[in-house]
Amino acid sequence: MTTATRPGRPSALLTSGENLLRLSLRTDAVVTGANGIAYLALAVPLERLLGLDTTASLAIGAFLTAYGLAVAVIGARSPINRTAAAGVAIGNTAWVLASLAAVVTGALNLTTVGAVWAVMQAMTVGAFAALQYLGLRR
Repeated sequence: MTTATRPGRPSALLTSGENLLRLSLRTDAVVTGANGIAYLALAVPLERLLGLDTTASLAIGAFLTAYGLAVAVIGARSPINRTAAAGVAIGNTAWVLASLAAVVTGALNLTTVGAVWAVMQAMTVGAFAALQYLGLRR
C-alpha cells in the first residue's frame, strides 16, 4: 500500500528533492544574508570579540550579503536551476574548507571565541551544502 504525501507535510521535504533543495537554498540565503549584514554592522565590536580585523570583517560581510542575495535568487526560481544550485553547494563546501584552514593555520589571528565561531559557522554552512547536495541528488 502506498501513502500519498501532501506537499505541506514535513515528510514531503524528505521525499521531494525540489522541495528540499528550495528550502535549503532559501534558509541558506536568509542565514547568510543576516550573517553578512551583522559582519558589516558590527565590524568594530567583532574585531575585539573574534580577533577578526575590521577590514576583513567588512570584506566578509560584503561578500556574504551579496552571496546571500544570489542564493535567494537561485532558490526563488521555478524550476530551480540545478547548475546554479550545484554552484551554491560547491561554494558552501569551499567556505567550510577555507574556514577550517583559517582556524588551523591561524591565518586570521582569531581569538578563541573567533575560532569557535568559525568552526560553528563552518558546521552550519556544511549542513546547508549537504542538504543542497541531497536535494540535487533526488
